[in-house]
Amino acid sequence: MIGRSHHIQRVAGLLKRHPVVALLGARQVGKTTLAREIARVRGGASHFYDLENPRDVARLSDPMSELGNLKGLIVLDEIQRSPELFPVLRVLADRPRTPGRFLVLGSASPELLRQSSESLAGRIAHYELGGFDLSEVGGEKFQKLWTRGGFPRAFLARSEQASLEWRREFIRTYLERDLPQLGIRTSGPTLHRFWAMLAHYHGQLLNSSELARAFGVSDATIRHYLDILTATFVVRQLTPWHANLGKRQVKSPKVYLSDSGILHTLLDIPDLASLKRHPKVGASWEGFAMESVMSHLKVRTDECHFWRTHDGAELDLLIRSGPNQIGFEFKHTSTPAMTPSMRSALTDLKLDQLWVIHTGPNDFKLAPKVRALPLTQVMTTIKPLRR
Repeated sequence: MIGRSHHIQRVAGLLKRHPVVALLGARQVGKTTLAREIARVRGGASHFYDLENPRDVARLSDPMSELGNLKGLIVLDEIQRSPELFPVLRVLADRPRTPGRFLVLGSASPELLRQSSESLAGRIAHYELGGFDLSEVGGEKFQKLWTRGGFPRAFLARSEQASLEWRREFIRTYLERDLPQLGIRTSGPTLHRFWAMLAHYHGQLLNSSELARAFGVSDATIRHYLDILTATFVVRQLTPWHANLGKRQVKSPKVYLSDSGILHTLLDIPDLASLKRHPKVGASWEGFAMESVMSHLKVRTDECHFWRTHDGAELDLLIRSGPNQIGFEFKHTSTPAMTPSMRSALTDLKLDQLWVIHTGPNDFKLAPKVRALPLTQVMTTIKPLRR
C-alpha cells in the first residue's frame, strides 16, 4: 500500500465544512480505497453503498427512509448511476446540525456535475483525485511512475508486462462498459480510434479541423469526442491565457492525455527503453512533469493555462492563483538554457518566478527570477499554493 495521507486530510477537512463532498476521478484511480481510509481515520459510524451492487441499490429503493436515520459518514459509490439521489441529499443536507456527512464518489460524467451543482448548490464541495504522484511514490521512482502512469494497479504491478496488460484492459473496459454506463452512446471502437489518434497530438494545439478531416466527421463531433474524454478525466485540455498585449495570441487549447501510462499504451510503447527512443518522448515528459507540478501545487484546473503568441513566444504552463503568477517550462534535457521565449514570458506576463523543470540532477539559476530545477526536487523546493 502507498499512503495517500494528503488526500485523506484534504477530503476530511472538506467533510467538516460541507454536508456533501463529491470525490471525483477516473475509474480505477483509487476513490473507493481512499473513502475507506477516510472512514477509518475519522472513526465513528460509517455506511457504504455501492450503486453498482444490486443489493445496495435495493436497499436504497426508499432513499429517504434508508439514509434519513443514519449518522456518521455515508459513502455513496458510483453516484452517477443514481442521479435521482441528489434531490434526496439536498433535503438531508439541510437538516439541523446534519447528523450525517455524505461522501459521494463518481467517475465525473457531465450529468453528475450538472445534477450535483443544480440540486446541491451551496451544500457540496468537489475534490478531484488523480493517480499516484511523485510525493506519494518518492522521487527515486519517477521513471517507473512516468513509464507506467499513476493508476494504482498499473504502477504497483509486479512486472512491466503485467502493468501493460492492466492498462490495455483498462482502455477496453473504459470504452466498452464504463462510458455506456455514464450514458455516452458513441461507439467504443470509434472513441478508441479517436483516443489513439489524440495520443499523437499529446502536448500540441488542438486542430479540430485536421482531426475532423482525418476522421471524416465535423469539427463539432471532434469537440464532442474530446469533451467526453475530458469529462471522464482521461484527457486534459489546457486553455490558453490571453494577456492584454499588442500581440496576436493562440486561442486553441492544448491537449494532453492525463495519465502517462495510458499515453504509452495507446502509442504502443511497452517500457522505458522504448520510450527513450520514441519521437514523442519529449511530449510525454512535458505532460508527465506538468501533471506532477499541478498535483504538488494543489491548483485548480481553471488556474492553469499555457501561453503562446503567433510570433513564436510560448510558455508551457502559467499558474495564476490568487496573487501568484508563476511560469513553468518542461525540458527533456539535463542542461536547459535560457531562451528568447522565456525572456518574453517574464516580461510580457510579469511572472513572479519562472521554473525550468528538467531531467538532470542539478538545481541552478539561469537568470533573475529563472531557476532550473530537477523534477525530483519539485516536492522539496516549491511550496504548494493551496494546502
